[in-house]
Amino acid sequence: MTPRRRSLASRLMLATLSILVVSLPLSGIALSRHVQATATAAFDQRLESLLRVVVAGLAWDDVAGELVLQRDLGEPRFTRVFSGWYWQASDGGDHTLTSRSLWDQRLATATHPAVAFRDLAGPRDTPLRAIERDIRLAPLAEPLHVAVAISRAPLDTELARFDRLVALSLAGLGALLLAALGLQIRWGLAPLRRLRSDLGRVEDGEAERLDTRLPEELARLATAMNGVLERDRRLLAHARHAAGNLAHALKTPVSVLTTLADGIEEPRRGRIREELSRIDAAVRHHLARATAAGDAGLAPRVAVSEVLSPIVEGLGRLAERRGIALAVELPTTLRLRLDPQDLQELAGNLLDNALRWAAGEVRLSGGEAADGVWLAVEDDGPGMDESQRQAALGRGARLDERRSQSGLGLAIVKELTELHGGEFTLSRSALGGLAARAWLPTSALRERG
Repeated sequence: MTPRRRSLASRLMLATLSILVVSLPLSGIALSRHVQATATAAFDQRLESLLRVVVAGLAWDDVAGELVLQRDLGEPRFTRVFSGWYWQASDGGDHTLTSRSLWDQRLATATHPAVAFRDLAGPRDTPLRAIERDIRLAPLAEPLHVAVAISRAPLDTELARFDRLVALSLAGLGALLLAALGLQIRWGLAPLRRLRSDLGRVEDGEAERLDTRLPEELARLATAMNGVLERDRRLLAHARHAAGNLAHALKTPVSVLTTLADGIEEPRRGRIREELSRIDAAVRHHLARATAAGDAGLAPRVAVSEVLSPIVEGLGRLAERRGIALAVELPTTLRLRLDPQDLQELAGNLLDNALRWAAGEVRLSGGEAADGVWLAVEDDGPGMDESQRQAALGRGARLDERRSQSGLGLAIVKELTELHGGEFTLSRSALGGLAARAWLPTSALRERG
């Protein structure tokens, strides 16, 4: 489905999903960074407190000529080998003092005039968080570099747990928001679904108006559409009335001319009466069309095979007398939105034309295609070339004076098909003769496929 054809619900869901996909991860990252900075700052404060205790306990033993720690740090992990808690004091030369936990290892430190925090690798490549600073201790000539380092494992574990919790929480929040939005969209678009359902009932001829008991925005739209439907009905009624008046107005002069033709000698009388018969047939035809036009687009669905059964039965007997095989291939489930009388006239004209020209076989078939229903009548007669097909679809076309009666022929079917929003085409049949195909949409209010 192209972006322009997406439903309103899918558009709203995609827009919200796009916002959530961008905003929730960014929020999660920002929250994680904030917590990481806060936890690291608290960790560093603890390191700074330990550094003060170590610095306060350092002293120079004049008797032994070495550095000593005069107070207990109160943390047994400084005495447990490779525990992850270490301290170290060194002047960069021969005077170095370390915690028992370092054993024979040393911290990779550097001189820092002020307090500095950094991450480094300790014994056994343990990731450590360290605090360092330089102090002056008499009688040492060089500054004494003091460092305290603690394993980052507890901090990293806590931060990773928090990140997982944030990810799960935000994912749950996103799912909850999408579910809530889905319910909101379903509730909010319910009036549109009712409007679509009402429009479908109007399309199928089950209703004449749309229900206007809708929210304000849609109520105005439904009212406007009802106005358009009512105007179309008035225009169709007016056109039907005008066509009917014209047809009735022509019937009387035709009758008078037919009577006057009786006083004219042959062969002129025969020719005049023939032309008057054509005019009379055309008048009756267009009077019927004007009547049918009023219901175009509002007719209910009918079963095609059931409606055409009388026509097929009657013309079947005619085909037998002429020695023509009439084959019917209409699915029993085929349904069409068309007045039964119009459907019978459409199929009757096609079958009558085919029986007039067929040599020995005529086939009536139908099916569904392109949001509509098609009917086709084929014969094994002489067929038509391209110019004859175009002429046959012209109003009042007569390709054979001896075998055509009214002269309207296939043009009647074309007019009736287009009246209901369909298409009518002529082509070469697989049987060798002419193939006449009429396509009618499932609804006159939909665009053609």
